[in-house]
Amino acid sequence: MLKKILLGIGMLVLIVAGYVGYLMLTTKNHSPAAVAEFKDGDFLIQVNYCQPFKKNRLVFGDETEGALVPFGKKWRTGANDATEISFSQDVQMDGRLLKAGRYSLYTIPYDSTWTVVFNSKLGYWGAKFNGDPFEESMDVMRVPATVRNDLPEIEQFTISLTPAEGAVNMHFYWATTRASLHIQRVQ
Repeated sequence: MLKKILLGIGMLVLIVAGYVGYLMLTTKNHSPAAVAEFKDGDFLIQVNYCQPFKKNRLVFGDETEGALVPFGKKWRTGANDATEISFSQDVQMDGRLLKAGRYSLYTIPYDSTWTVVFNSKLGYWGAKFNGDPFEESMDVMRVPATVRNDLPEIEQFTISLTPAEGAVNMHFYWATTRASLHIQRVQ
């Protein structure tokens, strides 16, 4: 009898492990990896992220409305692995210096503004089931981003880097929202 119980538990563990493995292998098919890049001579900004789809869901809104990305909550700014950004040279945002290097990037969206956070810990994946997946003690900088909520519908989350006079604008597009952050190159 004990053998049958142990065999049953073993089979259940194998089935669950197989299912979790399958989900991990196929999840990037649903939110494919993407790279946004800006290059000007030896100055390079590169953003590695995954692109979830809207799929008729409420993307940004109140948690009580069932929003996929609730206002005031940390978001990994994409899907799967946390978004990572690298700068080949020092940059300035909101009048503050951010040293060259690689950072995890997460955001805290609100209706009229976003907070963009650069975190020194790399390798975050997904959202933890208990607790905070992003350790605030590892935050290097938090800067505000401007928001527009009146754009044509964007089905797939997209990050773009566009040149501006002596700077780069980083845009986050999804649903009818665009959040923008001005990044100044330090010469």
